[in-house]
Amino acid sequence: MEGRLFSVEEAAKYLGGLSKYTIHAWLSSGKLRRSKVGSRTMIRESELQRVIEDGGKSPVVRMQGQEQS
Repeated sequence: MEGRLFSVEEAAKYLGGLSKYTIHAWLSSGKLRRSKVGSRTMIRESELQRVIEDGGKSPVVRMQGQEQS
């Protein structure tokens, strides 16, 4: 089980009062993964915890054949 589902507004509050527009931007960029419930966008608590543990950093996307320095 991955925990509770949060609406975009609830996720923004959970992450310390961020703007819902910031949450939408993070969803668009892939920093947060969404879960669809019907037509609603929801975010799992485990996703919010991952962002907190990562210190808000974006995930590193490695391209094949390139090394990270």
